[in-house]
Amino acid sequence: MASHKHRTEKDLEDSGISAVPSPNTVEVESSAEVEVSLADQIQKLQAEKQELTNTLLRRQADFENVKKRMEKERQQDRHRGVESLVEQLLPVLDAFDRALAGHNNDPANAEYRKGFEIIRGQIWNALARQGVERIESLGKEFDPNLHHAIESVETSEHAEGVIVGELQPGYSFHGRILRPAMVRVAAGAPN
Repeated sequence: MASHKHRTEKDLEDSGISAVPSPNTVEVESSAEVEVSLADQIQKLQAEKQELTNTLLRRQADFENVKKRMEKERQQDRHRGVESLVEQLLPVLDAFDRALAGHNNDPANAEYRKGFEIIRGQIWNALARQGVERIESLGKEFDPNLHHAIESVETSEHAEGVIVGELQPGYSFHGRILRPAMVRVAAGAPN
């Protein structure tokens, strides 16, 4: 067998083909393999870097979204707290309005009336600075979202559905209705 192997290598040498690769051939093949291997590693590292960059960007976006949501919730909590206080102060404002309406022209109570007007004005200004608005009703078209009809008044002086009287004012807070206005609404004249 050894002679057969020797003969085959000898035959290859005679034909100009070497059975054992020369050191230069091995070096060329290995440097090409190294370049391919390095290119693969570079490609893998770039893909990994891109994936990590994308993950970082997603995490940053998630963090910003959480931060915005927390700020929005904090703002809503503040609004709910102020809204709760405003709802508790509306009956006080109504009491001042009734007190002022009860003693319209009595000179004996002029000083008290002036004091009530000042206090009521201070309460109203504080509420208005927080975003409370009075719902205007008289002469407006009845809107079930803003008004609560207590009475229907037959009249020919006003068009049907127009508010002719306000029994209790309504208020809104930053566009949200706190309390609808209690109103009298015009109905068509009887036939």
